[in-house]
Amino acid sequence: MRFVDEVRIDVYAGNGGNGCLSFRREKYVERGGPNGGDGGDGGSVILKADEALNTLLDYRYKRIFRAENGRSGQGSECTGRGGEDLVLTVPVGTVVYDMDTDECLGDLVRDGSTLKVAQGGEHGQGNIRFKTSTNRAPRQTTPGTPGEARTLRLELKVLADVGLVGMPNAGKSTFIRSVSAARPKVADYPFTTMAPNLGMVRAGVDQSFVMADIPGLIEGAAEGAGLGIQFLRHVMRTKVLLHLVDVAPFDDTDPAESVRIIEHEMEKFGNELLDKPRWLVLNKIDMLPEEERDARCQAVIDQLSWTAPVFRVSAISNLGTQDVVNQLAEFLSRSNDQEEGE
Repeated sequence: MRFVDEVRIDVYAGNGGNGCLSFRREKYVERGGPNGGDGGDGGSVILKADEALNTLLDYRYKRIFRAENGRSGQGSECTGRGGEDLVLTVPVGTVVYDMDTDECLGDLVRDGSTLKVAQGGEHGQGNIRFKTSTNRAPRQTTPGTPGEARTLRLELKVLADVGLVGMPNAGKSTFIRSVSAARPKVADYPFTTMAPNLGMVRAGVDQSFVMADIPGLIEGAAEGAGLGIQFLRHVMRTKVLLHLVDVAPFDDTDPAESVRIIEHEMEKFGNELLDKPRWLVLNKIDMLPEEERDARCQAVIDQLSWTAPVFRVSAISNLGTQDVVNQLAEFLSRSNDQEEGE
């Protein structure tokens, strides 16, 4: 399935039905009074989060959505039927923006949560509403009001506790495969990951968390190089980032410089990504001679003046990965306790 994380759609709520102008016309009933009923309300447009969805692909090809109009009132004081609401399902984590005002209308972060994005029109009143002691035969009615119309931008930001960032071929896909049941594509060429992958990581009998593998960045991503920075929005909700770096590259790439390149692109993206807790994961240590591992890893740490947690792992052989999982579980548990205490 193709991954689509941003779309534009036009939504139109239903118009309210008009009020009815009617009088009683019954045999043997003299001076029949007004009996025109009200119209029905127009249907609204509602977005509903569904955890079974993971892409906005359905809205890439169909972009105009209309709720049902309310029916007009009828004689004999019959009220017109209200229009059915139009419920559109979207993935959990969808943020909704009004394209005209750039206002954020809502953020659907829980399964089953709803957001009304276009209010249906109100019903018109029939002439029976205007009958008074001095106006026994009113010919006054009101029309239904138009429903709201909006152009929306739907932006999907996946919900994950931990995000993986790094250059292409840093081993992010291999890492998430080693600690979760996710099975992203793995190969020895760049950009094997074309869309974010989510994996459920088990840290114990009753503890788990969600990890997101984000497509690799390269220098110039903010200007559109490679896959660009379009997928960085998916780590905005994470509580901690794991910055993976290949400490045994086949070329002459400097691992420390690779980290700085990613930091620079994240800074261009903004949204305070660099302010998130970020741990350094030195990957592929199995490719280094055992007697050189500590020195090579320490050199990278010293070049970066890194003070946050550092891990030395080999994702492909699961060396050191369980220690990362355990410490992530402890960090997230403390973070959740703090949030509940606030």
